[in-house]
Amino acid sequence: MHSISKKAKKMSEIAEKVKAIIIDKLGVEESEVTPEASFTNDLGADSLDTVELIMEFEKEFNVSIPDDQAENIATVGQAISYLEEHAK
Repeated sequence: MHSISKKAKKMSEIAEKVKAIIIDKLGVEESEVTPEASFTNDLGADSLDTVELIMEFEKEFNVSIPDDQAENIATVGQAISYLEEHAK
């Protein structure tokens, strides 16, 4: 049972860090950063912003996100899911 709560805590920490990075990089309000929010359509990011977000996620979570996979990370929820799966 203990390992489940530990994993849930890690998932929550990842989600909070992802949200903080997005708020910092895009200058949006916390209330706008929902799992279904699109970086470009909802949060106003351009292509350079999305590249910078991916780079920041890589740095913060010590992961390498291949370009073909980065192209599939278009929403807050997709970023959180990817990082929960791949973060070390």
